[in-house]
Amino acid sequence: MAKYIFITGGVVSSLGKGITAASIGRLLIERGLNIRMLKMDPYLNVDPGTMSPYEHGEVYVTDDGAETDLDLGHYERFTGQPTSRKSSFTSGKIYWEVLRKEREGDYQGHTIQMIPHITDEIKVRIRALAEPGVDVVVAEIGGTVGDIEGLTFLEAIRQIGLDEGRQNVMYVHMTYVPFIKAAGEVKTKPSQQSVARLREIGIAPDALICRSEVALSVDVRKKLSLFCNVPLHAVLEEQDVAHSIYEVPLVLSEQGLDEIIMKHLQMTRPPAEMTPWRQLVDAIAHPKGTVRIGVVGKIFGAAGRVQVVVRGDQSRRRGAWLARGGRENCGGGY
Repeated sequence: MAKYIFITGGVVSSLGKGITAASIGRLLIERGLNIRMLKMDPYLNVDPGTMSPYEHGEVYVTDDGAETDLDLGHYERFTGQPTSRKSSFTSGKIYWEVLRKEREGDYQGHTIQMIPHITDEIKVRIRALAEPGVDVVVAEIGGTVGDIEGLTFLEAIRQIGLDEGRQNVMYVHMTYVPFIKAAGEVKTKPSQQSVARLREIGIAPDALICRSEVALSVDVRKKLSLFCNVPLHAVLEEQDVAHSIYEVPLVLSEQGLDEIIMKHLQMTRPPAEMTPWRQLVDAIAHPKGTVRIGVVGKIFGAAGRVQVVVRGDQSRRRGAWLARGGRENCGGGY
């Protein structure tokens, strides 16, 4: 039976939930797990195909032609696994399907409601990724806790936690911990309020990932742990990385996020081997270095999907990458 990790966001948007979700996927793959990635967007557009990229970011097109959120590009590049039209859906797509069923009489005259009809349709699409052989479905919910259009998604994942059992479902909440420069202080109150809203819905986060411009002291982490009801070891920080977004899996691995996940989901796998990934990150961070195709192949498989772009003699390396079966896939704006 597949297990589920749900990633939610609070305080503000654009925290980097997509990068974080992709990083979690990478960590699980390094643990030898078979995963699937999913992005759920609460907006009413049926898909991002008609949305302005200036407002929402670049559209990412999957192999089967689906026009999806740019985060699917992060998922593919971080995990090396293809996504499809099943890997992304919006509120608009959910409502469209429920109304179609109602018009065709599938509900046999029942009154259509947000609960259970909309939430049931969301759960069906989440569970569609839990195919035989899949160990974990990593699902990200766009927007922030408190957005009215996101309530049905939060209710749906709450119900999945009830249906599947808490040992099979993990909630990871990503929040912003601002640094007030004039006061010289880090403020935890926005995160406390965000988690409080989540708990009102019936979801208690199992891990808290804190985006911040500065490092969080032990005292700050203890305060977050106390008021957000999250174990201290599961309060993690995620500062801006120095060179590349591909450093984020290393940052989370060093804080033991993969081990926290494995213990919560009651899964046993060997520790993650992050050395090949670290070599890849080092090659990106240091332009004069050499990108070894063997390293890339080890991470992404024989038919890797990620093109590593390094300044300096770039065309030769790109040619070698493509000659080895690599594929250019530059969606998502990176």
